[in-house]
Amino acid sequence: MKKIAIIGPESTGKSTLAKQLSEELSYPLVPEFAREYLKGLGREYKYIDLTEIAKGQIESEDKLAESKPPLLICDTELTVIKIWSLHRFKQVQGWIERELKNRKYDHYFLMYVDTPWVEDPQREHPELRNYFFNIYLDECKKRRLPYTIIKGKENERLESALKVIGNLH
Repeated sequence: MKKIAIIGPESTGKSTLAKQLSEELSYPLVPEFAREYLKGLGREYKYIDLTEIAKGQIESEDKLAESKPPLLICDTELTVIKIWSLHRFKQVQGWIERELKNRKYDHYFLMYVDTPWVEDPQREHPELRNYFFNIYLDECKKRRLPYTIIKGKENERLESALKVIGNLH
Protein backbone atom coordinates (compact mmCIF):
# COMPACT_ATOMS: atom_id res chain seq x y z
CA MET A 1 0.00 0.00 0.00
CA LYS A 2 1.23 3.48 -0.91
CA LYS A 3 0.35 6.49 1.24
CA ILE A 4 0.09 10.10 0.12
CA ALA A 5 -0.01 12.95 2.67
CA ILE A 6 -1.26 16.41 1.77
CA ILE A 7 0.24 19.20 3.88
CA GLY A 8 0.57 22.96 3.82
CA PRO A 9 -0.74 26.23 5.22
CA GLU A 10 -4.38 27.03 5.86
CA SER A 11 -6.69 27.58 2.91
CA THR A 12 -4.37 26.23 0.23
CA GLY A 13 -6.66 23.52 -1.13
CA LYS A 14 -5.52 20.47 0.85
CA SER A 15 -9.02 19.06 1.37
CA THR A 16 -10.08 19.94 -2.17
CA LEU A 17 -7.16 18.08 -3.69
CA ALA A 18 -7.61 15.12 -1.33
CA LYS A 19 -11.27 14.76 -2.33
CA GLN A 20 -10.48 15.13 -6.03
CA LEU A 21 -7.78 12.46 -5.87
CA SER A 22 -10.01 10.09 -3.96
CA GLU A 23 -12.85 10.53 -6.46
CA GLU A 24 -10.63 10.40 -9.55
CA LEU A 25 -8.73 7.30 -8.45
CA SER A 26 -11.46 5.60 -6.39
CA TYR A 27 -9.12 5.20 -3.42
CA PRO A 28 -10.02 5.89 0.20
CA LEU A 29 -9.56 9.31 1.74
CA VAL A 30 -8.53 9.90 5.34
CA PRO A 31 -10.24 13.21 6.16
CA GLU A 32 -8.80 15.87 8.42
CA PHE A 33 -9.79 14.73 11.91
CA ALA A 34 -9.20 18.19 13.43
CA ARG A 35 -12.10 19.75 11.55
CA GLU A 36 -14.78 17.59 13.19
CA TYR A 37 -12.99 17.53 16.55
CA LEU A 38 -12.84 21.32 16.75
CA LYS A 39 -16.39 21.74 15.48
CA GLY A 40 -17.70 19.68 18.41
CA LEU A 41 -15.37 21.12 21.06
CA GLY A 42 -17.55 24.02 22.23
CA ARG A 43 -14.54 26.00 23.50
CA GLU A 44 -11.22 27.33 22.26
CA TYR A 45 -8.76 24.52 21.70
CA LYS A 46 -5.83 23.99 24.07
CA TYR A 47 -2.39 22.46 23.81
CA ILE A 48 -3.59 19.05 25.01
CA ASP A 49 -6.27 19.01 22.28
CA LEU A 50 -3.53 18.75 19.65
CA THR A 51 -2.53 15.35 21.02
CA GLU A 52 -6.16 14.19 20.87
CA ILE A 53 -6.38 15.46 17.30
CA ALA A 54 -3.15 13.65 16.38
CA LYS A 55 -4.41 10.41 17.92
CA GLY A 56 -7.73 10.74 16.10
CA GLN A 57 -5.96 11.38 12.80
CA ILE A 58 -3.79 8.30 13.24
CA GLU A 59 -6.73 6.11 14.27
CA SER A 60 -8.70 7.22 11.21
CA GLU A 61 -5.74 6.50 8.95
CA ASP A 62 -5.00 3.11 10.51
CA LYS A 63 -8.64 2.05 10.27
CA LEU A 64 -8.80 2.79 6.54
CA ALA A 65 -5.40 1.16 6.00
CA GLU A 66 -6.72 -2.13 7.42
CA SER A 67 -8.44 -2.86 4.11
CA LYS A 68 -5.05 -2.51 2.38
CA PRO A 69 -6.06 -0.34 -0.57
CA PRO A 70 -3.36 0.18 -3.24
CA LEU A 71 -3.27 3.89 -2.29
CA LEU A 72 -4.38 5.78 0.80
CA ILE A 73 -4.89 9.54 0.45
CA CYS A 74 -4.38 11.45 3.71
CA ASP A 75 -5.82 14.96 3.97
CA THR A 76 -3.12 15.98 6.47
CA GLU A 77 -0.75 14.19 8.80
CA LEU A 78 1.19 14.95 11.97
CA THR A 79 3.55 17.48 10.36
CA VAL A 80 0.60 19.88 10.21
CA ILE A 81 -0.12 19.39 13.92
CA LYS A 82 3.56 19.79 14.83
CA ILE A 83 3.94 23.06 12.93
CA TRP A 84 0.70 24.44 14.34
CA SER A 85 1.63 23.41 17.89
CA LEU A 86 5.02 25.09 17.65
CA HIS A 87 3.45 28.27 16.31
CA ARG A 88 0.52 28.49 18.70
CA PHE A 89 1.97 26.98 21.88
CA LYS A 90 5.75 27.21 21.29
CA GLN A 91 6.11 23.48 21.99
CA VAL A 92 5.08 20.10 20.66
CA GLN A 93 4.21 16.94 22.56
CA GLY A 94 6.99 14.36 22.53
CA TRP A 95 4.44 11.72 21.54
CA ILE A 96 3.68 13.62 18.33
CA GLU A 97 7.40 13.93 17.54
CA ARG A 98 7.90 10.18 18.07
CA GLU A 99 4.92 9.28 15.90
CA LEU A 100 6.22 11.56 13.15
CA LYS A 101 9.41 9.49 13.03
CA ASN A 102 7.51 6.19 12.99
CA ARG A 103 4.85 6.94 10.38
CA LYS A 104 5.96 6.74 6.76
CA TYR A 105 4.36 8.16 3.63
CA ASP A 106 5.43 7.45 0.09
CA HIS A 107 4.96 11.03 -1.02
CA TYR A 108 3.90 14.42 0.32
CA PHE A 109 2.04 17.08 -1.59
CA LEU A 110 2.99 20.48 -0.20
CA MET A 111 0.31 22.95 -1.18
CA TYR A 112 1.51 26.35 -2.38
CA VAL A 113 -0.15 29.62 -1.37
CA ASP A 114 -1.43 30.69 -4.79
CA THR A 115 -5.11 30.12 -3.98
CA PRO A 116 -7.45 32.77 -2.58
CA TRP A 117 -8.03 32.77 1.17
CA VAL A 118 -11.43 31.32 2.06
CA GLU A 119 -12.92 32.40 5.38
CA ASP A 120 -13.65 29.62 7.83
CA PRO A 121 -14.20 29.83 11.61
CA GLN A 122 -11.36 27.33 12.15
CA ARG A 123 -8.79 29.31 10.16
CA GLU A 124 -6.68 31.88 11.94
CA HIS A 125 -3.90 33.57 9.92
CA PRO A 126 -4.50 34.64 6.31
CA GLU A 127 -1.50 36.97 6.54
CA LEU A 128 0.90 34.17 7.51
CA ARG A 129 0.40 31.70 4.67
CA ASN A 130 3.77 32.41 3.02
CA TYR A 131 5.48 32.24 6.40
CA PHE A 132 3.91 28.83 7.07
CA PHE A 133 4.66 27.58 3.57
CA ASN A 134 8.35 28.21 4.18
CA ILE A 135 8.20 26.34 7.49
CA TYR A 136 6.60 23.34 5.74
CA LEU A 137 9.21 23.49 3.00
CA ASP A 138 12.04 23.59 5.56
CA GLU A 139 10.48 20.63 7.40
CA CYS A 140 10.27 18.59 4.19
CA LYS A 141 13.90 19.32 3.40
CA LYS A 142 15.15 18.77 6.95
CA ARG A 143 13.42 15.38 7.22
CA ARG A 144 14.32 14.49 3.60
CA LEU A 145 10.71 13.75 2.76
CA PRO A 146 9.72 12.86 -0.79
CA TYR A 147 7.58 15.88 -1.72
CA THR A 148 6.16 17.85 -4.61
CA ILE A 149 5.00 21.45 -4.37
CA ILE A 150 1.51 21.63 -5.81
CA LYS A 151 0.51 24.96 -7.35
CA GLY A 152 -1.61 26.52 -10.03
CA LYS A 153 -5.30 26.48 -10.79
CA GLU A 154 -7.44 23.65 -9.40
CA ASN A 155 -7.22 21.51 -12.55
CA GLU A 156 -3.44 22.04 -12.80
CA ARG A 157 -3.03 20.97 -9.17
CA LEU A 158 -4.99 17.78 -9.76
CA GLU A 159 -3.07 17.02 -12.96
CA SER A 160 0.29 17.52 -11.20
CA ALA A 161 -0.71 15.28 -8.29
CA LEU A 162 -2.03 12.55 -10.61
CA LYS A 163 1.22 12.58 -12.56
CA VAL A 164 3.25 12.09 -9.38
CA ILE A 165 0.97 9.30 -8.21
CA GLY A 166 1.27 7.62 -11.59
CA ASN A 167 5.05 7.59 -11.17
CA LEU A 168 4.81 5.97 -7.73
CA HIS A 169 3.45 2.67 -9.07
